[in-house]
Amino acid sequence: MTEGSEPAPWRALEVPAWCAVATVFGGVALAWLRVLPALVAFRVFSLGALVALVLGLVSIGLWARGRRLGPGGVAAAGIGVVLVVLAVRAAGVPVINDLTTDPADPPLFRQAASLPANAGRDLGYPPGFAELQRACCPDLAPLRLPRPPLEVVALVTEAARAMPGWTVTASDPAAGVVEAVAETPLFGFQDDVVVRVRADGPGSRVDVRSKSRAGRSDLGANAARIRALVEALRRRSEAAGGGS
Repeated sequence: MTEGSEPAPWRALEVPAWCAVATVFGGVALAWLRVLPALVAFRVFSLGALVALVLGLVSIGLWARGRRLGPGGVAAAGIGVVLVVLAVRAAGVPVINDLTTDPADPPLFRQAASLPANAGRDLGYPPGFAELQRACCPDLAPLRLPRPPLEVVALVTEAARAMPGWTVTASDPAAGVVEAVAETPLFGFQDDVVVRVRADGPGSRVDVRSKSRAGRSDLGANAARIRALVEALRRRSEAAGGGS
């Protein structure tokens, strides 16, 4: 039977494929425009991505058998390939969403505990994360600066305010603590950050902790955030006339 006498297989995929693609990009757009809460928008995105993955695999199977693909099938297949690549990359990332430069004595969240978004949440450092972190991120270590704590707290506050998507929620020079909320650029997930500054001989020791509010795995986001802040502090200290 010819393709003209009955619907071709690819035609049956076009409408659901385009719906899935639209859901994927719609979820991203609704999150980026802050129309929906981050978690809701991410679930919309995930639903579309799952359907696109299935239809994409079907489309690739049809293509492998020499069948024609419509634009929707090609788009779904493209999304499916991207998702598979991301899944392979994520497979090597440990299930961890709370990282710090001091796993033995992580900085404590105080201001974050008073925020409505954290009501009822356990902000303690989870048992077992220290070992996972040492295995995945051995470079996360305290930053030592040749400046007194009060100066370093000021540097931390300035650096945190300059970080994209960060909002400083507390800066206590006497306690040597700065806290902030970091918002991810795309979906708008909000994570908590605390920086602790302690005297270290004639200088100061800086420890940072970044904790996700949603999800069990951060796909490396918290580690990248800590590295970015540490590097920013190092640059600011050097620019002000002090090394690290």
